Amino acid sequence: MKKLVSLLLVVVLLLSFALTGCSSSDSKMIGVAMPTKSLQRWNQDGANMKAKLEEAGYEVVLEYADNKIDQQVSQIENMITKGCKVIVVASIDGTALKGALAQAAKEDIKIIAYDRLIRDSENVDFYATFDNYLVGQIQGEYIIKDLGLESGAGPFNMEVFGGSPDDNNAYFFNSGAMDTLQPYIDNGQLIINSNQVDMEQIAIQGWKSEGAQARMDNLLTAFYADKNVDVVLSPNDSLAQGIVASLKAAGYGSADKPFPVLTGQDCDTTNVKMLIAGEQSMSIFKDTRTLADQVVSMVSAIMAGETVPVNDTETYNNGVKVVPSYLCEPVFADKDNYKELLIDSGYYTADQIQ
Repeated sequence: MKKLVSLLLVVVLLLSFALTGCSSSDSKMIGVAMPTKSLQRWNQDGANMKAKLEEAGYEVVLEYADNKIDQQVSQIENMITKGCKVIVVASIDGTALKGALAQAAKEDIKIIAYDRLIRDSENVDFYATFDNYLVGQIQGEYIIKDLGLESGAGPFNMEVFGGSPDDNNAYFFNSGAMDTLQPYIDNGQLIINSNQVDMEQIAIQGWKSEGAQARMDNLLTAFYADKNVDVVLSPNDSLAQGIVASLKAAGYGSADKPFPVLTGQDCDTTNVKMLIAGEQSMSIFKDTRTLADQVVSMVSAIMAGETVPVNDTETYNNGVKVVPSYLCEPVFADKDNYKELLIDSGYYTADQIQ
């Protein structure tokens, strides 16, 4: 009888170990929650993140949420159940994750917001991104230089687009660009014929190309029947794609209707081809390899119980707290430097942008 009891105890202990082993304190499982596969940049971000973390010795659970908030919440909850010790989240809606993050906090799981700040939750531990205000500044500075505004050139007709209103980054991009361009708007060198500058007027839900195309169609019909638009401030490449489609349909790309100066962000392959063709002027390059490397450093510090590297503890208030952040520095690509920046660095092959 004693032998049977002893045997049963051993079995119970073995079963307990088997059931809890994946979520033990020794777990090296990291969750990565990406918003969608529909944009090239998130595919690259997810792939880079997974590769870098696996190189560092971690097991990675990578999920894409098809831009569905409920799906992303469910995926994060599954990562918690699986025993992930750190979860990296590029949110779809940065205000919709409070419940899932509270659950993670109860399990002592650390959350790193990736590129998009997660708002309205105290359970966001760190934020890894590029300097988003600087993104807008660089776009504004490019417009100033390309048009020769500092030399007094102008006036030029300009229209402004904003990103998705549920993405906190959209407001930083817009502020950086508009703060930079405002002196030239005020003195009349840049004329916004639509007078549409507020985010409520210019935002494109979901960063959708078709939304940008529809708005550009409306602007051209309403305000540019007898004049050309000379510059379009677009915060990213998916919007730029829709803007270019609209411009082409309206006859831009000819000698009497040249393409306007057009900004972007992400250096998607489609847009790099547009740079080469002269349809888009520039695109902010945020090297996902740099950001992935930084996130791996942050994850490793968390897992080792060490001080997590950050370089900004003031800027990113999510409505509840200022989230300690690491800001990587963006640069821009245009027709003059894209080869060195994107091909020679190994980010793309030449075949990908031909």
